[in-house]
Amino acid sequence: MNRTILSLIGAATALAAITGVASLTAGSSDDTAPAAKAATRLPVERSTLLCPTPTSSDVGTTTYTAFTPKGTGKGTGAQGTKKGTAGLLPAQGPQDEQKDTQKDKANEPVVPLKEPGKPVTAETDRSDAPALIGTADGLLAPGWSVQQTTTVAAGSGRGVLGTTCTAPDTDFWFPGASTAKDRQDYVHLTNPDDSAAEVDLKLYGENGRLKPSTDEAITVPGRSTVPVLLSTLTDVDATDATLRVSARSGRVGATVQAVDESFGSDWLPASAEPSGSVVLPGIPADATDVRLVVYAPGSDDADLKVRLAGRSSSITPAGHESLHVKSGMTAWADFGNLTEGEPGSLVLTPEGGAGRAAPVVAALRVTRGKGADQETAFIPATTSIERNATAADNRSKGSTLSLVAPNASAKVRVTASAGSGGGTPVSKTYDVKGGTTMAVVPPRPASGKGGYAVTVERVSGGPVYASRMLALPQGGVPMFTIQALPDDRSTVAVPTARRDLSLLNDGKQ
Repeated sequence: MNRTILSLIGAATALAAITGVASLTAGSSDDTAPAAKAATRLPVERSTLLCPTPTSSDVGTTTYTAFTPKGTGKGTGAQGTKKGTAGLLPAQGPQDEQKDTQKDKANEPVVPLKEPGKPVTAETDRSDAPALIGTADGLLAPGWSVQQTTTVAAGSGRGVLGTTCTAPDTDFWFPGASTAKDRQDYVHLTNPDDSAAEVDLKLYGENGRLKPSTDEAITVPGRSTVPVLLSTLTDVDATDATLRVSARSGRVGATVQAVDESFGSDWLPASAEPSGSVVLPGIPADATDVRLVVYAPGSDDADLKVRLAGRSSSITPAGHESLHVKSGMTAWADFGNLTEGEPGSLVLTPEGGAGRAAPVVAALRVTRGKGADQETAFIPATTSIERNATAADNRSKGSTLSLVAPNASAKVRVTASAGSGGGTPVSKTYDVKGGTTMAVVPPRPASGKGGYAVTVERVSGGPVYASRMLALPQGGVPMFTIQALPDDRSTVAVPTARRDLSLLNDGKQ
């Protein structure tokens, strides 16, 4: 995905950060310093997040949890940073012409944070709950995370639908989308800006691009959200497809809501940017079916080696040693009961070495339960944790954290925040063996009440990937959702500014 541009005060450099629009304050320059200085890392000072419309069900309940981790030492904020504010406001829906009730609620922020380190929660059972557009600044911006978790007790949308609210962008890939008759997949497009955005939606199946019903772009008015049913974009019935969302103008947040008549529902988040190697972390130990969907957006075919990073080692799944993905086409593999009672993660690497790597995007559809009591969730390919990542919504029961070190071993620190109703943070350190997945129940805050956040910090060693499963079973159905935990991009590297004294010499040497 393209990254949002950052402006720097004191260093005229454009940087990119996944946390959204951010302005950074750098220290003053030193004219007597050496010509070359190493870049320093400073916290972002402004973040933008977008949450999709949660549900239209009359039996749905949505919980929002907002959290910003506490900084440490100089990492608590840039020089002169103000304390900060953070909150989300309702977006306008496609049929909402700024009704009076919306006007009354327009200035009521959802889950406004007061301080880093303590989560804030809010709950609604409204079937017309809107999409949300929010910003955080000052000390509340670095690592600001908002989790939206919806439980639908009955009906075709039955299940737990969880998603981490995302930063606006201009390009998204969704392998694992579907236009099949037994699926209703909606892509929710939310525009955080005042001007309209023009968005292209393209679907790719096993033989390339699916013939579109129209080539017209979707217009998303300013500060608004628009849901689009994917099956209206083409007449082709595709069980496994890849959706590309790209903005011709402006920027949007995009997330796919997948509703299956037999397997429940959940949000399908965007895959990480196309890469030659991808990691899909956190397949539950009791998964009854695992389905991989991969798309190759480049000009070359991708030949991928498939590994399962299990509890004690990495293995090659029998019958699925490799996967060939043709350029511009979607491929899939059904692994069935892949983990056989142990947690695991899929690691896809190029066959024949990195020199032949063709970029891909990928996602897993994971099923738990049997018969009429099945439920699904999605795991997209994600990025490694360079420093920190956060899962904002955790309860007293039901959270499982998966930590994956696909190559070298790594040391990871996991911190449970105070609860939304109080308590004391608790940290625990884990050693993750290279080539394995460690599934743990994360620590809980001491004497805490309410929901809490879990922050994962890579302390040392090789790359680490992570995801969090939240299980909320109801009536014998193993309802659950899984959120991948990419790095929160709470800091950016800022080169030290230096005055060019040659401009003061009137051209004389």
